[in-house]
Amino acid sequence: MTTQTVRSSNSGNAIHAYKTAQSLPELWPALAAEYGDVLALHDPHAQPEVKLTYQDMAASIRRFAIGLQVLGVEEGDRIALFSDNSPQWFVADQGIMMAGAVNAVRSSQADRDELLYILDHSGSTGLVVQNQATLKKLEDALGNFPLKFVVLLSDEVPDTDSHPTYGFKLLNLKQLSDLGSQSELKSVSCSRDTLATLIYTSGTSGRPKGVMLSHGNILFQIDGAMRVVTPKVGERVMSILPSWHSYERTFEYFVLSQGCTQIYTSIRYIKQDLRTYKPQFMVGVPRIWESIYEGIQKRFREQPEKKQKLVKFLLSNSQKYVLARRTVNEHNLDNLQPSFSEKLSAGLAMVALWPLHALGDRLVYGQIRQATGGEVNFLVSGGGSLAKHIDTFFEIIGVEILQGYGLTETAPIANVRKPDRNIRGTSGPPLIQTEIRVVDPETRQPLPLGKKGLILIRGPQVMQGYYRNPEATEKAIDSEGWFDSGDLGWVAPQGDLTITGRAKDTIVLTNGENIEPLPIEDACARSPYVDQIMLVGQDQKMLGALIVPNVDVLQQWAIAQNHRLELPEGSNLEVSPIETDPSWPVLTLDSAKVQKLFQQELSREVKDRPGYRPDDRIAVYRLITEPFSIENRLMTQTLKIKRNVVMERYRDMIDAMYAG
Repeated sequence: MTTQTVRSSNSGNAIHAYKTAQSLPELWPALAAEYGDVLALHDPHAQPEVKLTYQDMAASIRRFAIGLQVLGVEEGDRIALFSDNSPQWFVADQGIMMAGAVNAVRSSQADRDELLYILDHSGSTGLVVQNQATLKKLEDALGNFPLKFVVLLSDEVPDTDSHPTYGFKLLNLKQLSDLGSQSELKSVSCSRDTLATLIYTSGTSGRPKGVMLSHGNILFQIDGAMRVVTPKVGERVMSILPSWHSYERTFEYFVLSQGCTQIYTSIRYIKQDLRTYKPQFMVGVPRIWESIYEGIQKRFREQPEKKQKLVKFLLSNSQKYVLARRTVNEHNLDNLQPSFSEKLSAGLAMVALWPLHALGDRLVYGQIRQATGGEVNFLVSGGGSLAKHIDTFFEIIGVEILQGYGLTETAPIANVRKPDRNIRGTSGPPLIQTEIRVVDPETRQPLPLGKKGLILIRGPQVMQGYYRNPEATEKAIDSEGWFDSGDLGWVAPQGDLTITGRAKDTIVLTNGENIEPLPIEDACARSPYVDQIMLVGQDQKMLGALIVPNVDVLQQWAIAQNHRLELPEGSNLEVSPIETDPSWPVLTLDSAKVQKLFQQELSREVKDRPGYRPDDRIAVYRLITEPFSIENRLMTQTLKIKRNVVMERYRDMIDAMYAG
């Protein structure tokens, strides 16, 4: 298919260094030479605050690489890097590559056994950890590995006195940098086919698999992204996702290759940082946008009733406006090729709806944009499909979201929406030189456009394979180079891909019906009473659900009926403290009124979903009081629910739900 190249507004040859580079680390000296004083990495929450210009960053990477070479690192060595998002992480990541080594990356927060498995499986001879606490988590087992050194990415003084039996050299970041200041960088041979990194991703066996990404895989992503958006030198990018994950990592490489300034934040600081630093770009996962949406909805609910009615009226009008605009622009997924009369009718509707939409922008939407800093060019979403009502809401308020699609195995971007063709409900067309094929999951025969099936991907971003796992590699990539994504979806006439779920997540009822849970979950999440939801029902007669309720909204509902909401003892949910009449009847999550409310909410949202079938009905459910989170290991680092883990955690509850 054809793709449109967006011309860069940047000047300077450094921006295009990726075109001739054979390895990723080659970019930073070129960028430092041209944009030396431009701020590259800024962590305002570090103690002390960290600010690195492009010149500082390139010099730090070089010293790190030389320090590793002084410690004996040679071409092709594997170095484990267990740390979270920070400027030091980026320096270590690129320093390892510049030294000619391959890094095996993971979060410092990962399970100890998982980190030790990666250390062993990767054959790492060196280890870089976030701090002394990360080292302490692993230290009693490190004698079992052929480690030459361990580097702390902090300035903590290594506690060597307490551990005289260490069989490796232990030093901190400053000490390694000092080593790097005393020698010269040894040249290493590298091509685009050279292995750059191992990113471990969970497999069906429960053991993580090491995805092998080459320098070429990553450099291709920069080229592909340049054809979608063109950031300007010095534009600000907010970074919140884990940098070891391929999605955030590749985006960081891209924006830094364009001379941008990356600002580090976290869930704790994100609201304030958006207002303070006013980013032009931010990459995130659907759960982040959902959280922002819910925060805005909460503020609406706290307004006087008259204002709430006005806001609802304006949003309803604006939704009709943007849907009409989609038809006029041929961006309506349900009708991508409207007739002349349909476009004319939609155009007239736009004219009629515009005054109230403009009023909504002046009274409401502009204030919401200020909460994101007011200068966002694009939000980039990936790591899962974006619910339609979230997509539409951000379109209404004038904040563009570019939804993408891909996997760790595709480095990761395969598809992404473009600013000039932002088809909501899709993940956009494939990147240049990338092919998407939808096949029948059973026969593997190609399906026509618009037909739902298994998604296969072929292109320069597809991994080299799974490290030391030829069987899994052969299963994932066929002889013609097609990678089996494991995802289900369909392709629209002009090449835009819509994801409908994971093949392995499909729920098969006893009547033989296959149910894809994600679209139904997204529909149910439109209810203000539903915070999180996961469908169950494999080998059952009907669908069920585990639901984390939005207790603040539920409490407001209870008060409106002169009732008091009480949560069970030991609940991990917190309700806002509001004084109520002690004589009011008590409602619990098990109360008949509450149960009836949720049944009505689920029934309405599921039935209102396009393509509703009777088998989509959620017949049984349970309200749970522990949110799915990274901390309780029920969500991944990119905030996707770990369905198999949740199923195991709540096995008894699910069995009882169907038994009763």
